Parts: sequence; structure tokens; C-alpha cells
Amino acid sequence: MKKIAIALMSISLLAACKNAKEDAKNDAATEAKIEKPKVSLEVINGGDIVVNKLELFSEGDLYKGESKEFVDPIYVINHPNGKLIWDTGLPEGLVGLPEPFTTPDGAFTVSRKDSLGNQLKTIGLTPEDFKYVALSHIHFDHTGTANYFKNASWLVQENEYNFITSDSVQKNQATIYEPIKELTNVIKLNGDFDVFEDGTVIIKSMPGHTIGHQVLYLDLGLERPILLSGDLYHFQENRDGKIAPQFNHDIPQTKESMEAFEAFAEEKNADVFIQHSPKDLERLKAILKK
Repeated sequence: MKKIAIALMSISLLAACKNAKEDAKNDAATEAKIEKPKVSLEVINGGDIVVNKLELFSEGDLYKGESKEFVDPIYVINHPNGKLIWDTGLPEGLVGLPEPFTTPDGAFTVSRKDSLGNQLKTIGLTPEDFKYVALSHIHFDHTGTANYFKNASWLVQENEYNFITSDSVQKNQATIYEPIKELTNVIKLNGDFDVFEDGTVIIKSMPGHTIGHQVLYLDLGLERPILLSGDLYHFQENRDGKIAPQFNHDIPQTKESMEAFEAFAEEKNADVFIQHSPKDLERLKAILKK
């Protein structure tokens, strides 16, 4: 009798395992049938930068005497549930100047050829069409036209928000605060944030360059997802050597974010685009045209 009971129990276990495998197959098939929403990306020109003192982008004098050209793109993300603008370029006061402007310390020469409004118009949009605005960080070359999106919800790390809206910054560093002062619809983040809750547009917290620096992951249904670097890296040599600019908020924290960034990129098989790199911008435009 005992042998019969054991045999029956074995048969029951085999049947349960078989059913579990069938359920897993059915779940996988169902998941495969669920298509992710169609998300698209468009890139417009937020200005151009010549770095006259490239040594600023190392922890010593590594690039002393060198200069480098940067681009400063603005990214428009179209999702069925809303539009997101990622970074907003240089200030529009540069548009129409007869010559590029060099900062008083001589470190940067900046220019901007066209306004945000004009460029959005070419793709059938206005600032009022955006549900969200997000900045990789609050440096002047990323916040230039942020106030145009005052009707959108600003997705910002809480510590970055607290810093830029502090009394000290408003009084003593008004040029940092002014470009974002009209962004009053604020969603404060504390870490990573899945913007549309479907895995297609994810803000990743990568602090160090600024206290609340962040990068952007995009699944556009291409061969590989896209990972925009913010200013974690400024050019390929920075990435290759894990080199942090000397003016970063926290260099050790930057190095930690670099490690986390690379691990995430590998995990997702993501195609990394350094936002200030002219080569990466052209490569991204070519991919988006396919």
C-alpha cells in the first residue's frame, strides 16, 4: 500500500511540473504578443560649444593646451501617453549675435543658430505640446530654454531641485536659477524613474557631475536601446579612461556612477551616445533615419 501511495505521489508531482511548464510557456507567449508602445526620438540643435581649456575636463592637466568642439542637442521623445523634452540647450540670447560669445574666463565659446520655437515648428510642435520636461542636470548649456516648458511637469531629482531653488542659489547664483524658475509643476525623483511605466523611457539617477545628475534610457524598438549620457561623459576619451571633469560636484561619486552606467548599458545591450560628441550625434541621426 505504501509503495502504491508513493507511486501515485510521483505521478502527481510529474503532472504538476508538466502543468507548470505549460503555464510558463503560455505566459511567455502572451507576453510576446503584448507590443510595447511606439516611441520615437527627434533631435534638434541646442547650440554649439568650443571648449578652449580642455584641461577642465580632467582631474589635472591631462588635456592642457587642447581645445575641442562640442554639440549641444535637444531631444524630443514622442510617446503615445505624452511627449518629453530632454535637455533644452544653450540660452536663446545667443541667437542672432554677430559673433559667438566667449565666457569671461575664456574657457568656453558658445553659439546658437536658431530658436527652440522655430525648430519645434519644423516638426509640428510647440512647447505647450509637452507633458514632461527633464534635464540631465542644471548647467547653463542644458537649461537654456527650460522655462518655455512651464506648463509641463519637471522631472528632477529632489536633491538637484533643492539645490537650485535654495535661497543661496537664488540670491548668489541667479544665472543658474533664472532658466528654471518658471518650472513650477515639479515631480521630485529619488532615484530611477520609469516615465511612462512601460520600460520604454527611463530616467536613471547618475549623480556626481551635479548633485542630481541623470541619464536617459530609451527603447525605441530599434535593434538596440539607446542610452543618452547626459554629462557623465563629455567625449570618448573621458569614457575610455573613466576621467571626470575637475569641476564636478563629487568626483568619487562620478566614478561610481560611471561603473553603474556601464553595468546598466551592458545589461541592456544599450547603444551609448555621448551627448556632447559630434560623432555620436551624427551616428544617432543616421540610426534614426533608418
